Amino acid sequence: MIRINITSVFVDDQAKALAFYTEKLGFTKKHDVPTGGARWLTVVSPADPDGVELLLEPDGHPAAKPFKKALAGDGIPFTQFAVDDVYAEVERLKGLGVEFTQDAVDLGPVVTAVFDDTCGNLIQLATMK
Repeated sequence: MIRINITSVFVDDQAKALAFYTEKLGFTKKHDVPTGGARWLTVVSPADPDGVELLLEPDGHPAAKPFKKALAGDGIPFTQFAVDDVYAEVERLKGLGVEFTQDAVDLGPVVTAVFDDTCGNLIQLATMK
């Protein structure tokens, strides 16, 4: 059976991304392997340390920056993270200085919010009802 074990988010600075994704969002570092000019740098949820890894991937490819800029410019999140309670998570993250482009919104079967990850991406939080 095929399964997802790694997904990625393009970041403009791996050190800044690691600080944001661990200190603000609460992920834990799983792998940090030098690969020349960059690192194989992944984080995981502390609730599932052997689960899906998020690769903090450098946006050095020529297509990456325009892609990120277009998505963010149109208000489109790059990816989505699940949380138990969007409203509580928005308040917790705002308390840590995270900037939201969309506060929590009840959309019927789901509640969502969108924040800026400081690395060129909008990220959506979601709670299914």
